[in-house]
Amino acid sequence: MLNEVTVDRVFLAKGSTDMRKSIDGLAVLVQEVFELDPFSPNLFVFCNRKRDKMKILFWDKNGFWLYYRRLEKGQFQWPSDDQNATPLKITRRQLRWLLDGLSLEQKHAHLEVMVRTII
Repeated sequence: MLNEVTVDRVFLAKGSTDMRKSIDGLAVLVQEVFELDPFSPNLFVFCNRKRDKMKILFWDKNGFWLYYRRLEKGQFQWPSDDQNATPLKITRRQLRWLLDGLSLEQKHAHLEVMVRTII
């Protein structure tokens, strides 16, 4: 199962993706279009045109996980396609916002605190 500790980064495919694609098709998109390694410890997130279905691809030791979320009502607050094949790098916190129906930018959210050493 997915453990946030094992995830390095989250990459979001801007615009829409054909949700008929399964693991192999999404892995090809990651490798050939995004020019990233689908076997890396990253989450690759895709959404359909209606913004009511989401798939998350994740490699875990010896196989892929494919998470699928379908909304019965409402839409994901998904960024539009800007004709750039480069995926959007987001935080795990922003992914949770998307899954909860919120936008990527929360003006009233608490800022994330980065750990640092005090000398």
